[in-house]
Amino acid sequence: MLIIPAIDLKDGNCVRLKQGRMEDDTLFSNNPVAMALNWQAQGARFLHIVDLNGAFAGTPINREIIKKIVSALSIPCQLGGGIRDLDTVKAYLDLGLERVILGTVAVENPKLVEEAATTFPGQVCVGIDARKGMVATRGWADETEVKALDLARKFENCGVAAIIYTDILRDGMQTGVNLEETRALAEAISIPVIASGGIATIDDIKALLPLEKSGVNAAITGRALYSGSLKLDAAQEIADGGAQ
Repeated sequence: MLIIPAIDLKDGNCVRLKQGRMEDDTLFSNNPVAMALNWQAQGARFLHIVDLNGAFAGTPINREIIKKIVSALSIPCQLGGGIRDLDTVKAYLDLGLERVILGTVAVENPKLVEEAATTFPGQVCVGIDARKGMVATRGWADETEVKALDLARKFENCGVAAIIYTDILRDGMQTGVNLEETRALAEAISIPVIASGGIATIDDIKALLPLEKSGVNAAITGRALYSGSLKLDAAQEIADGGAQ
């Protein structure tokens, strides 16, 4: 299982939100490039980037700093936030991103996701962000009547690289991963699942490992790494089976 550090960008800075609330942010660095290099130096094999402003605006906002991050790193990066059309998908992949994440459009325009996944095989992920099992969109500000499980099943056969599943109520709260819903989602589909939201300590990583058998092949973590309650190298070692 891959442990993926997250860099969330707001106004060009590296922040973490609580439950996706833009007004409830903690500033961790005003130099996201240096922070990205720090995670790479600590052994990250992949980096997760979110354009928070873009997610709310519906269009790329932090593109220049994203370009600098990708250019500075030798590890692959994936990006979500404000990607709502095929031109933006292509533009970001042309920057050197390994994968892009489509969230809001997965609900509002699923055919676009299918087209993107077919056009750029292995490079398109679907971000499913849910409160109590129901999907939220547009920077998690809008509630929908769409069940996370139903949305995931829509993309079963179009070449989506992964489903990134986030329990919004746990995101940034360090209260542990929603293991039951994450497992249920992974077992219901053949697409690999990346768990996100709630990781606090090494015990949460250990709790996630049995879900590999269900199809969970990675976990994204942010606040726990920034606060120091989780060490990236130790987490990846556990995930690699190097420590039991």
